[in-house]
Parts: sequence; C-alpha cells; structure tokens
Amino acid sequence: MVEFDRGPSARLAELFARVPGPPDASAFWADWGPIFYRGRLDGSARVLVVASDPGPTERIAGRSLVGDAGQRVQGFLGKLGLTRSYVCLNAWAYAVHPHRALEMRDRLDDAEQREWRNAVYDQATGDALQAVVVMGFMAREAVRLWTPRPDVPLVDALHPSNPEEGEVLESWRAAVARLRAIVTPDDDGDNTGPTYGSVFAESDYAAVPRRDLPFGAPAFLGDDAWVRALPGDAHNAVSRPRPDDEHTLVWKAPR
Repeated sequence: MVEFDRGPSARLAELFARVPGPPDASAFWADWGPIFYRGRLDGSARVLVVASDPGPTERIAGRSLVGDAGQRVQGFLGKLGLTRSYVCLNAWAYAVHPHRALEMRDRLDDAEQREWRNAVYDQATGDALQAVVVMGFMAREAVRLWTPRPDVPLVDALHPSNPEEGEVLESWRAAVARLRAIVTPDDDGDNTGPTYGSVFAESDYAAVPRRDLPFGAPAFLGDDAWVRALPGDAHNAVSRPRPDDEHTLVWKAPR
C-alpha cells in the first residue's frame, strides 16, 4: 500500500485558508507563505507537539517539522512508541527571523493570531489526546494562550534546534521518561528502548514517514542522514542562501 498524507479535512482546510498574515512582514520570511501541520488531523493523535515556526525544508515539503529538527522530533516520538498517533503544529505558520523571535513572541497574543491559532489547536486534537509537548519558548507561550486547553499533561522540552545540545538532551531525556508513563504506544511502536546519551547520535533521528508527506514527495525528503554523514556541520539539504534568503531556496539532492 502506498502511504501518503491526503491533506486536511474540508473544515480544517477552510480554517487554514483563513490564516492571518504575519503581524509584521519584516519579521518573517513571509514571501514563502504559511505551513500548517504534520501528522494526524482526524482526532486520533495521542500527542500534540507544538514547536516554533517552519524552516526551509518545511516550505519544500509543505509540512511542519520535516528538516533536521523535525527528524530529531520524529526520533523523540519513536522513543515514546508513536509511529502515527501524533500531530505536529507550530506557534507561527510563517517562518520567523531568529533575531526577531523574542519580539514576535509578544505578538502571539494579538487577538486575530490567538483566536485563529487556538481554533487550529482545538480542531486538530480530540478525545484521544494524552499529552501536549511544547518545544521552545515560542511554543510555550502559544500553548499558554490556548484557553481552554485540553485537560491532559503539559510537558515542556527545549526546542530541537537549540544550540546547547547537552541541555536539549537532558530536557528530552526527562520528557521521554515522563511521557512513557502517560502515552499509549502504537501497536507497532516500542517505548522500552534507550533514550539519549551525551550527544545526538544518528540513532536519535528518524526519517519522516511517507504517510506524513504529500503524494509524489521524493524518497529522500524528510531524511537528511546523508547530509549529516558528510564532512562539516551541515544538517539540512535545504537552505536559504544569503543575501537573497527572502526569495531563494537551495535544495540539494543526494548524489
């Protein structure tokens, strides 16, 4: 069976189409448009992961958390025994310029932004939800503003792209330990394996499943293991080249 993401329901598609524009276009890579989700939107998600904003790989894929950070998150979900019963959303549907992030955190409470975002969170989750995981300060604030929030545990973890790798690993180790006591694994998942060591190993990453990506996506999209294996510190196959990072993406395919 060929698996691929068939997209949102008509109801959610209509809501996504009403996404408010960025509150300050100069603070966002606004020309690339919004990205909304990855995973299950049918109410079957047991875990909601909320992160910050989409990056360049996410723009290529049209789905959230697909690049290096997303592959770390997929590994995190795998350690909970989740292979499909999750949904990943963001605080912002648009990519935020990092040097404007703290300023834009304060704009999450703009009424139009807050009401639309909370409606998405409401409609993307259901009675199966067992936990909400926030990754990073932007996500933490977005979920704080989600009222009323489902009555499930809230687990705070550092963002996967946080440069303090040791702190991320410590945070994620604690989060996995807590969530394993809360979240029911999928039938084909395993939540009994090792968690994290002193550095991110390749085994801590997982490729984004084909069921999370649109039909026709190339086989290597969502799996940057080949990039991480190259000399140097590159982790993503997609980048925004300067000085034209507002209008150009560079996407490399494996040789």
